[in-house]
Amino acid sequence: MSWGWIIFILATIGFHIGLYGMFKKAGIAPWKAFVPFYNTWEMVEKMQLKKYWFFLQFIPVVGQFITIWIFILFVEHFGRFSLLHHAAAVFLPFLYFPYLGFSKNERYAGGDIVKNNRKSATREWVDAAVFAVVAATIIRTFVFEAYTIPTGSMEKTLLVNDFLFVSKTGYGPRQPMTPLSFPFVHHTLPFTGGKSYLEWIKLPYKRFFERPVLRNDVVVFNYPVGDTVIGEYQSEVNYYDYLRIYEARGGTREQLLAERDDILVRPVDKRENFIKRCVAVPGDTLQIRDGILYINGRVSEAPPMAEAPYYVTTDGRTPFPDEFLTKELNVSLDDADQRDFVQVPDRPNTFRLNMTEEQAKKVQAFPFVVPGSVVRELNTAGFGNTFPFDTAHYKWSEDNFGPLWVPGKGSVLVLTPQSIAPYRRIIQVYEGNSLEERDGKFFINGAAADRYTFKMNYFWMMGDNRHNSQDSRFWGFVPEDHVVGKASLIWFSWQNGPRWNRIFRSIH
Repeated sequence: MSWGWIIFILATIGFHIGLYGMFKKAGIAPWKAFVPFYNTWEMVEKMQLKKYWFFLQFIPVVGQFITIWIFILFVEHFGRFSLLHHAAAVFLPFLYFPYLGFSKNERYAGGDIVKNNRKSATREWVDAAVFAVVAATIIRTFVFEAYTIPTGSMEKTLLVNDFLFVSKTGYGPRQPMTPLSFPFVHHTLPFTGGKSYLEWIKLPYKRFFERPVLRNDVVVFNYPVGDTVIGEYQSEVNYYDYLRIYEARGGTREQLLAERDDILVRPVDKRENFIKRCVAVPGDTLQIRDGILYINGRVSEAPPMAEAPYYVTTDGRTPFPDEFLTKELNVSLDDADQRDFVQVPDRPNTFRLNMTEEQAKKVQAFPFVVPGSVVRELNTAGFGNTFPFDTAHYKWSEDNFGPLWVPGKGSVLVLTPQSIAPYRRIIQVYEGNSLEERDGKFFINGAAADRYTFKMNYFWMMGDNRHNSQDSRFWGFVPEDHVVGKASLIWFSWQNGPRWNRIFRSIH
């Protein structure tokens, strides 16, 4: 176990023990301090706040500072109103709460002391709210951020509508590159739809207390080809794929720019957030053969909960039980656009199911499933649609890809017409050089060059649900300056109600 996890566990214990003492002083059953969200419900009731404040905590992003605000108000009911005490409650609760809860000099004073404070109640609430916003912004920027899984690309490791905590300290907090921005909004303002940030000040990439991304980590990062987006499509169809299709139909980049007025350019830290598993780190060579991933010549075992499509044939006598489909395979039978469980056209009694390897074994065990019929799908299509889009030298597809070398800071690439394609975008875009090719020779920043030394580390990201994942196979490497943080904990999950078995589950 790393020191980071040890510190996190000790801080969590200290926080809850302190809250236990505070609850006891406030006349609340102290055991309730240990139950997440139930504890804030008890605080809301004790302080006689409107009940909607409790439910506002579940709003993505905004809920973070609502929770902080509730804790600050609870501290004020102990007679502590100064900025110093508020800061201690936000940044050092694992030390400050035990002090409030067990010091003989501290007592729960109740709502009267808040009302009798020299500031009006409205002013006090406004001050607490402003401090909560500032504190939550700092925490969201440098410590952790809430993130919601929008697609099934990481199933079954992560499911749609899993709510995660993403640790910004896992690889070291990243300095904001566009610090002038509206709080709690990523790149687009609500209602108006305008930019949520100003580019008057731009800061260079810098990471504090840097630690390496490790192979098999689940990582949140800024979408590398999200530097340019078409407003109508955003990340569903990236600009470069759209441009390739446009050019294949006879158009040019200049014509496309003249034709559309919704093409936007975004800085690194305001590009869409993606979440994938890092399968290869600097220095690795990766290859996919018949759907099997190899790293440095060895099979890279898929995560236990990784999902893949399987074909299953039954004898037609008995359907799969609904309870098995919904609870075991997580299939939503009400979803009209169901992709996890479909009848294969023109193949009677044959179905396509997205499952883990363990689930596939359970399906094969059903007596009405034809023996040996549970077969994993192999996708040999995609030739020409995968990175690096150079079919003359790289005849790759989704399930037959590579070998490909992952570069790192200080490593050297020998430049040849055969080797350049996967690394062209790194040299030109991510590391900001001009690159020209004339008569089989290369010129970087105007000077002839036969090799290139990389300035940053790069990573290869893939979804656990590899047949349903928009990942590095389609857009290439992830630079280190795009890494946001490490996905660490599922704090809530929802599908027609809470998924209780997933709440507070660590991510592996």
